[in-house]
Amino acid sequence: MTRVWKETGFVANDPWVIETDELKAGEDDKVLLPLDQLIERAETSNDVGLGVLIKPADDVRKLEPYLYRLEIVAVEFPAFNDGRAFSHASLLRDRLAYKNELRAVGDVLIDQIPLMLRCGVDSFAVKNATALKRLEEGRLPGIAVHYQPTARHADKSGGYSWRRRSA
Repeated sequence: MTRVWKETGFVANDPWVIETDELKAGEDDKVLLPLDQLIERAETSNDVGLGVLIKPADDVRKLEPYLYRLEIVAVEFPAFNDGRAFSHASLLRDRLAYKNELRAVGDVLIDQIPLMLRCGVDSFAVKNATALKRLEEGRLPGIAVHYQPTARHADKSGGYSWRRRSA
């Protein structure tokens, strides 16, 4: 069972669905469209409040003209060893200035959630049993030291040594 988690806790009645042959959106659901279908719909309508699913091989920059119409962007993590969605999330937050919900879907593991948060992901479709249990218990792993800036800044204030300037 997949549950959606945000830093405030688990989300009840999330409307977003990734349709498959086995799963179809219901009357109260909203569909996360594949990139090509989203572009086609955006080109032929004035709809807003749309959702898109970005797969690892997609070019996330194609979303730029439509970002203001999106309510949610879901980036897919198909496997533990495929980190292209980290790059997609960083591009969306840092270069494209996307401000709405950014969701991780697919193989979302507990150890990666802090890194996903730092890249700008703010909701997670979690189905991994260990991750669900740890999130229910409030046991999110932490990373004490960060060496590079990201979409989400570290809690500690202060600069980075490579950013220091001489007086």
